[in-house]
Amino acid sequence: MTAIRTERLTKRFGGLTAVDDLDLTVQEGEVFGFLGPNGAGKSTTINVLLDFVRPTAGTATVLGRDAQAESTAVRERLGVLPEGFDLYDRLSGRAHIDLAVDLKDADDDPDAVLERVGLAPEAGGRSAGGYSQGMRQRLALGMALVGEPDLLVLDEPTNGLDPNGAREMRAIVREEADRGATVFFSSHILDQVQAVCDRVGIIDGGSLVAVDTIDGLRAEVGTAATITLEVDALPTELHLTELEGVSGVAFGEASVTATCTDPAAKVAVVDRVREAGGTVQDITTSEASLEELFAAYTGERR
Repeated sequence: MTAIRTERLTKRFGGLTAVDDLDLTVQEGEVFGFLGPNGAGKSTTINVLLDFVRPTAGTATVLGRDAQAESTAVRERLGVLPEGFDLYDRLSGRAHIDLAVDLKDADDDPDAVLERVGLAPEAGGRSAGGYSQGMRQRLALGMALVGEPDLLVLDEPTNGLDPNGAREMRAIVREEADRGATVFFSSHILDQVQAVCDRVGIIDGGSLVAVDTIDGLRAEVGTAATITLEVDALPTELHLTELEGVSGVAFGEASVTATCTDPAAKVAVVDRVREAGGTVQDITTSEASLEELFAAYTGERR
């Protein structure tokens, strides 16, 4: 069963089309990254999935149920961390988790939930109004995790988190996926998406412009990778640009870097250097980052 499916989903606000004929499928059990520039339609799509707004046309199905006609049944199986969430400033962190447990009719131990998201016992007893932004983010994530939801919808989940907090959040996401949950992960911090997501969908101008794994996106746009060889001494006769898939070469005092548009070309570069008499002492490679792919698919590079 698919966790999320939209078919020809469209949402207009007056003369503005926020989501335009969107066909999207998220498989059960995967961590799916949902990316797009500001105003691309990410938040509107999420709001339709959560039945916060109604579509102008098309359909949205969540966990096999109609997101609008069966929204109550859908929400019983969701854990949601929305962007711009509100907390009750006078309630303690533990009271927030208690509230989530009651609302979901779950049996989670509030202290265990707080510990899992990195909030110490003493912090759990303090009012949320005195929390830092990072602590508030951790608490909201804890509330979303209550009840072992089948689908987690996380909108900008690393807001306010320091690098350690972001790493802990990614570990929790993978743990949820390992137990069989689906995670729908929307973020503008591309490194976080690249580190944790199985597949990525890129939306631009309300339309889906790409859906694939990171490696699949690289292959589709032909974004170049580089390979750098550290050698004992540069060979005097070394011709690499004649190799198929090599688009550029740069030399250092004891290194050579080749830009490759074809992954197979990297092996050919290593072989050619060795054939020319160079002793390879170290090899480093770098692939196109998700940021570069994002720019390519959303036209920012142009």
